[in-house]
Amino acid sequence: MTKTVQIDAHTTVPVPGFGAMGMSAFYGQINDDESKATLRKAIEIGCTCWDTSSMYGWGHNEKIIGEVLKEGDNRKKVFLISKFGLKQDGKGGMVVDGSPQNVIDALEQSIKDLGGLYPDAYLLHRVDKNVPIEETVRALDALRKEGKTKYIGLSECSAATLRRASKEAQIDFVEVEYSPFELVMERNGVLEACRELGVKVLAYSPLGRGFLTGRYKKPEDFSLASGDYRAAFPRYTKENFDRNYKIVEELERLASKKGCKSGQLALAWLMAQGDIIIPIPGTKSEKYLLENFAAREINLSAEEVAEIRKVCEENAPVGDRYPESAMHTLDG
Repeated sequence: MTKTVQIDAHTTVPVPGFGAMGMSAFYGQINDDESKATLRKAIEIGCTCWDTSSMYGWGHNEKIIGEVLKEGDNRKKVFLISKFGLKQDGKGGMVVDGSPQNVIDALEQSIKDLGGLYPDAYLLHRVDKNVPIEETVRALDALRKEGKTKYIGLSECSAATLRRASKEAQIDFVEVEYSPFELVMERNGVLEACRELGVKVLAYSPLGRGFLTGRYKKPEDFSLASGDYRAAFPRYTKENFDRNYKIVEELERLASKKGCKSGQLALAWLMAQGDIIIPIPGTKSEKYLLENFAAREINLSAEEVAEIRKVCEENAPVGDRYPESAMHTLDG
């Protein structure tokens, strides 16, 4: 049985969706021709819930997506999510700007980068701790009422922030890292709040940044020299890699029994957590796009779901999920 998530009375999206970040940043060399071919293939197979951001390549990601969406009637086929709020600080770092004026300015820039197209959903990429969330949400809601986006949301917010925001306006999406390798949203109240408030969850890095696929066997497989920033993430360093790899081995064991890949099993398990969960695995290649999307055909029994959860809990990750320089941007 294939899977969809109902956003509201008017909109349904297929799951899993697609995270486009790696086509522009952080995961090694980029290739626009390959990326565009993969995006076209995604439309062809029906993988049409796409997630991007203004900071993925600082406009590059939105530009290549816009070029593909302007081909034929592609725009009508894709549910497009973009994000704003992270800006370059001029010193090689980033700052968060959730000010009402930046909400307006950032969307105007995204529309420009998308070639004049509007995103279906627009999310604050990180919570600005210097701006009351109510002010940001009011500005987002105003854009929705103007017809410049249909849905709004937050990324990496705490449960408390989400509840405050929801008192100001309807929050449609929360984007958060969620995978068998990262269950923090189950423990910090975010998932509970989303279920209570009817908010859909965009589960980013649902494959542990590719780690759960088993394609990376040693820490040296991630190289900063090649532009792969995973090498700087604590969970993939020499100190932690081998200990963290145990969950991969366990998922591979269970996947072998199920007749699928470990990454597919991870995605199927996430989708089994409820009808508000939209995993958004990313890839640059058609091969892994097809592999990820095929996870929607995998059905797990209650016993299998419980067995995978046991593996997750017994193999909790060692090390923070971001380098220290990025941890301060998380809410909570």
